[in-house]
Amino acid sequence: MMNHDKILEYYFASPVGFDISLFGNGLIHQTFLLSEKGIPVYILQEINTSVFKKPKAIENNLERLASFLNEKEKPQFFPLPKKTLSGRSHLEIDGKVIRLTAFVPGSHSIDSCVYPDQAYTAAFQFGKFTAAFEGLDITQLQPTIPDFHNLSFRWKQFEDALVNGDKARIKYADKQIKYLFENKNIVDRYEYISASPMFSQRVTHHDTKINNVLFGEKGEGLCVIDLDTVMGGLSISDLGDMFRTYLSPGTEEETDLEKVFVRKDFYTAIVEGYLEKMSICLSDDERNSIPYAGEFLIYMQALRFLTDFLNNDIYYGISYEMNNFNRTINQLHLLESYRSAVE
Repeated sequence: MMNHDKILEYYFASPVGFDISLFGNGLIHQTFLLSEKGIPVYILQEINTSVFKKPKAIENNLERLASFLNEKEKPQFFPLPKKTLSGRSHLEIDGKVIRLTAFVPGSHSIDSCVYPDQAYTAAFQFGKFTAAFEGLDITQLQPTIPDFHNLSFRWKQFEDALVNGDKARIKYADKQIKYLFENKNIVDRYEYISASPMFSQRVTHHDTKINNVLFGEKGEGLCVIDLDTVMGGLSISDLGDMFRTYLSPGTEEETDLEKVFVRKDFYTAIVEGYLEKMSICLSDDERNSIPYAGEFLIYMQALRFLTDFLNNDIYYGISYEMNNFNRTINQLHLLESYRSAVE
């Protein structure tokens, strides 16, 4: 349990009295809301260093982004960590890594994308975020999760699981394994894109779920949040993650596959919202790759779920024994629906 009073001494010169309560339903970090007379003021988080093994890379990247906006005299449009009294963005104390961020007044997040307007608004915010950093030297950013969206790396993990994984599970998943091999052209195209000079590395969020956008009281988009995975990447990562998580009314946990399908109007909304700011930044090849972005991310997630299943569930948290296998089935079904709807 965090000693909140001890932590706050590193941020405030005199004692402060906040009401502190657990906040949100995030699965990665432990998060608290700090309120004053019932008004939210700060978000306090303990960074999960089991997932983010290089917290200094997060700190570096956020400072690089802030410096770029200052140099270009652009307004800051996303919440950054409050500096400690010694000037650090992250506090390291008792083996923990802590950050304190201002609460955005009048904001809220949503956990599922119900209307096309929400998809448009979120995609606009992620496009705006990346476009704002056009021209930033991407080599200044450090990978916070190395190979996070590297499909070649995920394929190698899958191949390793076929050699070293649970033999009974490998046999059980024979049909799904064959499907992934039959569609390895998705990996081949990723490798072509990664090597092509027509596809640029940009400031990319890498976790574009709808709950990483803050909405205002009237449903307007305010900003993106949860910047831990911000690093250099390809446009197909952010677009693909939106396609994977916004298009279907059924989530990756859904076992009734009739509820897992692509809503074409949501696809159109995402593309239009993202291109509102990003159209002038993208090459013709990048624009033409937009439909592939969904294949890329959905296939990669299916690959990761099945890899974890073959390795006896060592990465993703599961609720029951076949959870990762059923997630794989779900994502492969979504991939087929996506192809039918989009291509």
